[in-house]
Amino acid sequence: MKVNNSDGISSRKLLGIAGTAWMFDAMDVGMLSFIIAALQAEWQLTPGQMGWIGSVNSIGMAVGALVFGLMADKVGRKTVFMITLLLFSLASGASAFTSSLAIFLVLRFIIGAGLGGELPVASTLVSESVPVEKRGSTVVLLESFWAVGWLVAAVISYFVIPAYGWQTALIISALPALYVIYLRLGLPDSPKFAAAQAKKTVSVFENLAKIWSKQHVRQTAMLWIVWFCVVFSYYGMFLWLPSVMVMKGFSLIKSFEYVLIMTLAQLPGYFTAAWFIEKFGRKFVLIVYLIGTAVSAYFFGTADSTALLMTSGILLSFFNLGAWGGLYAYTPEQYPTLIRGTGAGMAAAVGRIGGVLGPLLVGYLVAQKISVAMIFTIFCVSILIGALAVFILGKETKQQDLI
Repeated sequence: MKVNNSDGISSRKLLGIAGTAWMFDAMDVGMLSFIIAALQAEWQLTPGQMGWIGSVNSIGMAVGALVFGLMADKVGRKTVFMITLLLFSLASGASAFTSSLAIFLVLRFIIGAGLGGELPVASTLVSESVPVEKRGSTVVLLESFWAVGWLVAAVISYFVIPAYGWQTALIISALPALYVIYLRLGLPDSPKFAAAQAKKTVSVFENLAKIWSKQHVRQTAMLWIVWFCVVFSYYGMFLWLPSVMVMKGFSLIKSFEYVLIMTLAQLPGYFTAAWFIEKFGRKFVLIVYLIGTAVSAYFFGTADSTALLMTSGILLSFFNLGAWGGLYAYTPEQYPTLIRGTGAGMAAAVGRIGGVLGPLLVGYLVAQKISVAMIFTIFCVSILIGALAVFILGKETKQQDLI
């Protein structure tokens, strides 16, 4: 199966190249949840300070998604893809050498900017470069590399952090910088971007105006709502997952072990979503998997036994990451090529605002002695609002050619 572009790169090779970068991104974010728990013990962090680590990361992601999304429509998907990958990996490695929370937070902002820019640009590049009949499933499979990255992060965190410290884990996360060299040689830019740029060049401000024009206002409103709700709940829940396990009475090592088991459920979540998305459509996958996430979040928060905690945690990973796959497949399909990077980047940027508020809210509520059950109920409601937005405002894009 070949992509119809001048370089003749196959869809499988493109998926492997972009997916490996996506895996490195997930590895960094996944390790952060474990590192926060380790730093809490080593630096005696308050719940508020723990929340700020995740939130500063999301502030950076919001800025990165906006800036690099706009750049992708001006200088190309491939160039931005490489810049963002290099930015986050070098800053991640540098953060291993700090003993100050303030400097650590600055570096987390830079890491977040790289991550926030790379994710929507990578999904846009893949979406524009594969055949229409495979587009949705391919982008979901791209997202499945996120689960692989989380698994790698969980393994590193379980075996490396207790024995060698969180600094060693962060040094390992700098490895993607070397991958940029391969990307420079092996990755063509989007053929649709090249064709669109040859026809017309528009300003950044025109692109921003177009995503809220009458033609695109419905899909923009829908995407901003669902991105905010999904990212708010995801980062609120998953960055705190090891710490929540500790709050429920498990040791740090045991919480790492249980989160590793829960993370395994992400892969079948992606694979089932990839199959359903071409069979039943994008809206079906997003709505069903978001509702599954909401129900699982409620039962995880209210679980009073290890069996229920593990079962609901596994289902939470399964449905939530399947929904993420659907969201990344659905988002680039809402806009034409000339404003696709801008539209996808802006939606992701709005989502990252939710990613700022989620961890901060958890830190605040924990400090106020609010129960884990109430905290996860809030995230349950948030996810249901996102599902409702897709149901009411979303349009099916299955098998539609990108223009």
